[in-house]
Amino acid sequence: MSRQAKRKQKPEPIQWRLVVVVTFVCLLFTSLVGRAAYIQIIEPEKLRHESDMRTLRTTSRAVQRGLITDRNGEMLAVSVPVRAVYADPKTVHDRQGFEDMRRWRALADVLHLPMEDLVTRVKSSNKRFIYLKRQVTPAVAEYIKQLKLPGIRLKPESRRYYPSGEIASQLIGITNIDDKGIEGIEHTYNGWLTGKASKQKVRKSRDGKVVERLDVVEEGESPNDLVLSIDHRIQQLAYRELKKATEIHQATSGSVVVLDVNTGEVLAMVNTPSYNPNSPDKLQAYKMRNRALTDAFEPGSVMKPFVMAAALEAKTIKPDQLIKTSPGWMRIGGRQVRDSSNYGDLSLERILVKSSNIGISKIALSMPVEQLLGTYASLGLGSFSGIDLVGESTGKVRDGHRWSDFERATLSFGYGLTVSTLQIARMYATLGSEGVLYPTSVVKLKQAPEGVQVISPEVARQVMNMLEGVTQKQGTAAKAYIAGYPVAGKTGTSRKAVAGGYGEDYIASFAGVAPTHNPRLAIVVTVNEPKGDHYYGGDVAAPVFAKVMSGALQMLNVEPISQREQVRLAGVARRSK
Repeated sequence: MSRQAKRKQKPEPIQWRLVVVVTFVCLLFTSLVGRAAYIQIIEPEKLRHESDMRTLRTTSRAVQRGLITDRNGEMLAVSVPVRAVYADPKTVHDRQGFEDMRRWRALADVLHLPMEDLVTRVKSSNKRFIYLKRQVTPAVAEYIKQLKLPGIRLKPESRRYYPSGEIASQLIGITNIDDKGIEGIEHTYNGWLTGKASKQKVRKSRDGKVVERLDVVEEGESPNDLVLSIDHRIQQLAYRELKKATEIHQATSGSVVVLDVNTGEVLAMVNTPSYNPNSPDKLQAYKMRNRALTDAFEPGSVMKPFVMAAALEAKTIKPDQLIKTSPGWMRIGGRQVRDSSNYGDLSLERILVKSSNIGISKIALSMPVEQLLGTYASLGLGSFSGIDLVGESTGKVRDGHRWSDFERATLSFGYGLTVSTLQIARMYATLGSEGVLYPTSVVKLKQAPEGVQVISPEVARQVMNMLEGVTQKQGTAAKAYIAGYPVAGKTGTSRKAVAGGYGEDYIASFAGVAPTHNPRLAIVVTVNEPKGDHYYGGDVAAPVFAKVMSGALQMLNVEPISQREQVRLAGVARRSK
């Protein structure tokens, strides 16, 4: 073998391959640099948009509902922080959330939900958000957090709490689960009590945490608090006495309204039966109605003082006039009007004290029916009181009707028209304010509103002095007498209308103003369908009035007068008549 053949040959590079590889690498690098430059310099918006879609979010700060307080700052409605429990079914599935079913059983137990239903809802849903339970307490929320179930999360919200409970439930009303007012004051003043949440744009990380706050999208509005004219002490007293009376007399329902004579403010408005607004799962519609302003009824004899006022204004009778009522009954238009006894000749005061139907009928017939209807209308009958609450009844008198003499007579003692408890209270407050009618307010006023003079001060004082005898021993409402506080008031006992006439059920009422010499409060008590032998206003409603009026005047620091001073004032009143 030749030496030349044994010599090793050195490999020589293939030039065309090297050129291809280098060219490919350069092209790849150039394309990457070009693409990066294109994305970041020439057309960056698309990438930014994709990034923003994944990270930018608009968040809102929850705003709690405003407080509702009474005129003295006592809390009547307050919002408390709670939590909503919700699930993200996709996260639950992706992170094998159903591996430990013991935790799901614990979750179902604390939420008081059937476990099978709970699990089925989460498993069968293709949504990213489903509520499991709203308005759970912070303690329950902390327990759920400790379960560490993947996809089960908590969301802050608020719940309305009513410290007064059933005492003011129909007046204050309630909110729904979304914290929106649906009844009472909560509904009427929903816009005032509800703030507006501010909206802010933020950037969130993959795990949902805020990493950057960018800007404010929409400015929020703070909620407003609401101060009511209600005095919770008087409200509590009125509810206790009314509830006791309706239970004792086995009545279907009852209402009490307390008005400030000098401003028209509502100091108390209560109804029975009532309900606990803090237990929304036990609500019953018939208990939620604010009967004091929604229920209209034929009032009976509580309307007699205003017939007297109308006749005195029209001058169809004189203050010292005597009215013949013998023999205790009279026929009008082929029908009879009766008194409980033959009272003989009665003065105007004695007509009210004895509640004579014959006497008041003769007074009503002495003037045109338009005069009486005009007086009723001027006192607010047939119009809204100004309280501005949903469901208020305006009452009703037949309009454009040709009145017979018998209908005019029955109109004088409270039949043939309907009124609400609130309207009666407003009418008596007008007597106490010397004939000035004020709009009714359930919100605390900074100053007394401007009223309208609807009855002359002289006539109003005369009627007030006449009514003082109703609560004396010879009157129909001796049980409404209050030592130290002279009362001007009137009873009412009216039969309830049924198909074809009147049935055997009654509405017992008492309306009054005190103290007579310096009126401060007007109170009306109505008790619907009392059972048993005692169904007259003087037996059923008058005792409630006496306890509420006495306690309320003491709470307002109205000084009682001595018996000697009371006798002196009574003598002055008699001389003025």
